[in-house]
Formats: sequence, structure tokens, C-alpha cells
Amino acid sequence: IFFRINMQGLPSGATPLGIAQDEFGRPILIMKAEAEETHRLRGIEAQKENILAAKTLANMVRTSLGPRGMDKILVSPDGDVTVSNDGATILDKMEVTNEIASLLVDLSKSQDNEIGDGTTGVVVLAGSLLDHAESLLDKGIHPIRVAEGYERACEIATAHLQSISETFPIDPNNLEPLIQTAMATLSSKIVHTYKRHIAEICVKAIMAVADLGRKDVNLDLIKLEGKAGGRLEDTCLVDGIVLDKDISHPQMTKEIKDAKIAILTCPFEPPKPKTKHKIDISTTEQYDELYKQEQEYFTKMVQICKDAGCTLVCCQWGFDDEANHLLMSNDLPAIRWVGGVEIELIAIATGGRIVPRFEELDASKLGKAGMVREVGFGTTKDRMVFIESCAQSKAVTIFVRGGNKMIVDEAKRSIHDALCVVRNLVRDNRIVYGGGAPELSASIAVHAAADKMASIEQHAVRAFGDALEAVPIALAENSGLNAIEALTSTKAAQNNTGNPRLGIDCMDTGNADMKEQGVYETLIGKMQQMRLATQMTKMILKIDDVITEDPTAMA
Repeated sequence: IFFRINMQGLPSGATPLGIAQDEFGRPILIMKAEAEETHRLRGIEAQKENILAAKTLANMVRTSLGPRGMDKILVSPDGDVTVSNDGATILDKMEVTNEIASLLVDLSKSQDNEIGDGTTGVVVLAGSLLDHAESLLDKGIHPIRVAEGYERACEIATAHLQSISETFPIDPNNLEPLIQTAMATLSSKIVHTYKRHIAEICVKAIMAVADLGRKDVNLDLIKLEGKAGGRLEDTCLVDGIVLDKDISHPQMTKEIKDAKIAILTCPFEPPKPKTKHKIDISTTEQYDELYKQEQEYFTKMVQICKDAGCTLVCCQWGFDDEANHLLMSNDLPAIRWVGGVEIELIAIATGGRIVPRFEELDASKLGKAGMVREVGFGTTKDRMVFIESCAQSKAVTIFVRGGNKMIVDEAKRSIHDALCVVRNLVRDNRIVYGGGAPELSASIAVHAAADKMASIEQHAVRAFGDALEAVPIALAENSGLNAIEALTSTKAAQNNTGNPRLGIDCMDTGNADMKEQGVYETLIGKMQQMRLATQMTKMILKIDDVITEDPTAMA
């Protein structure tokens, strides 16, 4: 901010000490602008503000929980439309600016990365824990005591879940338990109408790549590929790799049996100098010589492939029409511009070696596949290449079909969740039963433990037990049931019978026993939900000072 100062009244030639002057001799005083006011919240006010932000976000995804949960439609600034009821996807697509709400987004991502399922439930549970913590803060209980009580209650609840869990053997000859668990995950997804078909595909894919001896599954070996058009029930499992490419020349063979595949990461073109260069051609003889030299390069490359016994070339790079014509003339089909991930999967599935230079190509490095075929779709020019019956069938592809791109994308997300659940069962084959039954059983156990505590933390432990009931309440509400009536009747039945499998009958079958309904959930997924939600709640409760530069940031 510049201020001009009047020089009148000063002696001739005198200027105030330390004042700068412009080109006309007029002094300029430079003053620092007034600093922007910061917005600051402290103590209980800050904690309540943080709890409100987290509860608001949790309530937004609450209606998406369960088999009858509602979908959300999200439109990006570019106009891209996403329809989903997956908690991690909804929160990831939302433009969340509040710092506390961003923590819940990260919480959902953590559940998705670690378990793959339960991303909505973990946010609903965290919101409920914070809601009950607020009432404890109003009673004057210190946030640290609340956090410690929640930690103790979480240990009690997870220990109880382990005690009521059941184990079933992972038998390749009896996949029904795995299929039932995958179906429970798919019940709340857009593919629920065909959940049996999709669940069988997911289980077969996992068993194809699983190492049962080490109890390990590498999901990178399962490729999800989709194409709009067709129906969801047309989704299939390909014993090999599906490439969203086509054979490079329309006159090349479209179906190759007992293919021997050369997997190249070197360009199918003459070598180029790495420095800047210029070629001057002044006569036709020079042009003919250059053309002949280029032909020799191409001919040599094609001949190396033929000598190695190759019947199909997969190249990471492109090649021009000259090379394409030579390959077609020599009856050597080729696929160009294959991505790096696909190149690696082809090498794993076919047992081939990735070749970085033509000089290294020989018969021992070729991959083998029973069938390679190009498949066209509908009346469009969309084509894809299927590499099937591979020598090392350790890589598979789930090929998803759907009426439009939105359905295909949501089906892919649903299948990913089911794959993660089955993978978790291979790692740890303990299960609990769904429908809010484990939360109600854990709530009863936590309340019983709280009654035996003498410290003030018993209030926090009891609040944790009450917060667990948010999941069955949300399931009942989303299913159109009377939430209070459904909760109290189910909880009373569990108390009276001691049966931890009784849950909310969301599908209105008349039977609340989740074992008989076949609703399974993985134990590690349910325990991870409680632990992550408790840790996030503790972190938020320990924040007692929030300083922001922009007052609107807390809105």
C-alpha cells in the first residue's frame, strides 16, 4: 500500500529521514498490508466442529449400506457421470475440502486397500462412534478418557468376534462356502440379480491364481477388462489374457492355434541415432539405396522371428505400414502397442520371456498358447484379442459386459470387492455372519464388560456398545423396516437364545438366522472395520485446536 506524503512545511531541500522518493522527489511510504485474519477454534468447540463434519459425511453414505442400499450419482467437473453405492468410490469422487471429512475419505480408502469390502460400514461406524462421543463430552468427560475407553471396548469387541467366528476349509473340490461369501458381498451391488454367476467367476479366478500352500493370492494376475454392449450375464472368465487391441493388418490370420508368441519390447523399425541428424538425398540412386537398406532391416527382423518358430508377434511399440506389410506377406500375425502391464501378464501366462533386442530372440523364449483369436463386437469396429489355454495358466481375465460404460465400470468395482473378499478367505478362512449380527453380539458383550468396570471409562465402553448398533439400524432403515422394532426384537432374541447368528432380515424372508440365509462376512474384514473406525475416532477426539487461514474452510 503506497501513501504519498505532502512535503509542504519542510525546509527547502529537506526530506524526512528514511522516506523513499519517486522520480519527482515526492516521498513514498511503504506499509505492510494488514494480515488476513485467521479462523481459530479451541477446546470443546473445536472438537464439536470436527465431530459435526465427520457425522455429516457419514450420514451421506449411510443410505448406501446393505443389500437394499441406495445408489449415488456423482458428476465430475468434466461431466463424467458415476453411479455407485460403493463407499470408497463415492467418497473418492466427492470434492471434500474439510480437513476432518478428508480423514474419513482416507479411512474408507484404507479399508478398501487392506480388505476391499466394508468401505461404507467403516464410515458409518466411525460417524456413530463420534456421535456418541459428543454426548460424553457434553457430560464433562475428558476426550482422552473417551478415547481410552473406546480402545478398551474395541479390544473386547474384536476378541468376542474371534470367539463367535467359524472356520471352514478351503477345498478346491468344494467351493460353495466361498461362493456364498462372494454372493453376500455382491448382494448390495448393481450386479445382485446375477450374483450367483458373478460369484462363481470370482471364486474360479481366485482359485486359478491362488497359492494354497502359502495361503497367498496375487490379485495382479487377475485382469479386469470390460466392453460396453451385451448383458451383465454375458460376463465370463477367460483362461488367459484379453487385450483391448486388434491384429495389426486386416488380411492377417485372425485365429491362431497352438500359437508361439514372441513378446517384444524393441521397436519393429530401423535403428535411429540418438543425436540430432540430417540426411541429404540429391539423386534417385541415393534414395533407392536408402530404401533398400531400410528393407534389409525389416526383412532381417521378420526373418529372425520366423527362424525362432514364432507364429504371433506381440510388440510393445508400434511399426509403420512397411513393416506391417512385410509381416503380412510372411504370414506372421502381429499385435502392436501392447501396454507394459499386458506384456508382463502375457509373459506370465504363456511362459515366455520378454525380449528387449531382436538378436536375443530364439525358440526358448517364445510363449505358448492353445488359441489366440480376434473377436468382434456388434456392428461396430470394436475388436479384442483373446489369448487362451496358456501354458502357464497363472493369469486370468474377467471379461465384463454391460449395457453402457457406467454399468461396466460399476460391475468392475463390484467384482473387485468380491475378489478381495475371496482372497481374504484364502488368507484367513474364519467367517462371521452378516446382517448386523456380529455388531449386535459384540454390543451385548461390550455392555456386559462395561457393567464390571469401576472407572469412568465404563461410560465410553458402554457408548462404544451403543455405537455398534448403528450398523443394524442402518440396515433396517435402508430395507424399509421399522428400525427400532427390528433392532430391539433381534437384540432380545440374541440375549434370550445366545445365538450370535441372528441379524436383521433385510430381504424379508421370515428367518433372521444369517447362517440359514447364507449371509457370510470375513472375520478379518469385520475386525478391521472396528479397529480402523476406533483409531480414526481417537485421532479426531485428540484434536483441540483448529487454525485455518480462510474462515470459509470450516463451512
